[in-house]
Amino acid sequence: MTDRISDPNSLFGQLKSAKLPPVHSWNPPFCGDIDMRIDRDGTWYYRGSPIGRKPMVKLFSSVLRRDPDDKYYLVTPVEKLALTVIDAPFLAVEMRIEGRGRDQRLLFRTNVDDVVVADAAHPIRVAIAPESQEPSPYVLVRDRLEALIARAVFYDLVEIAEERDVAGTATLGVWSAGQFFPLGPAPC
Repeated sequence: MTDRISDPNSLFGQLKSAKLPPVHSWNPPFCGDIDMRIDRDGTWYYRGSPIGRKPMVKLFSSVLRRDPDDKYYLVTPVEKLALTVIDAPFLAVEMRIEGRGRDQRLLFRTNVDDVVVADAAHPIRVAIAPESQEPSPYVLVRDRLEALIARAVFYDLVEIAEERDVAGTATLGVWSAGQFFPLGPAPC
C-alpha cells in the first residue's frame, strides 16, 4: 500500500518508537546452528513449519544480526545461533510518501513492523539477477539487515521514479531525504 501523506500521526510517528536490544555490542560464544530459516517472502520457519505467531517472529527479529562473515545469527548476551536466510531477513510490505520531488521522504514498513525512511543511512539498492535480468530491490533497515522490497511496493516506486543523468547514463530513480536512489536504466 502506497500513499502520499502529511499526517504526523501516521507511520512516520513510529520511526523513533522502536527500542531494540544492542545485539551489535554482544559477543557471546557461538552455540551452533538452529533449524530456523527465513524465506524470500519473509516467512519464518522453525523445524520446517511456519512460525504463525507474529509476536514470536518480532521477538526473534529483534535479536537478529548479520555478522561480517555475511551469516545471520540470533544473538543473546549468552549465546549465538546461526540460521538460514534465503534472501533478506525482512520484507518491505508498505511504503508511504511524504512531500514531493527532492524533498520527499519514502517510509517503508516491514513484515515485522520495523519502520524506516530511505536516506543516506538506509539506502535503497537494486540487484539484477544475471540470468533473468530480474531486479531485486532492497532497503537497509538496520545494522547490515535489509528488507527485500515487495513486488507491489517496487511497482509503486517505479511509478514515482524520475529520470536523471547518473555518470552519463539516463537512470530511473527516486528521491528520499535528499538522496537519489537509482532503480535502473531509463527506457529508451
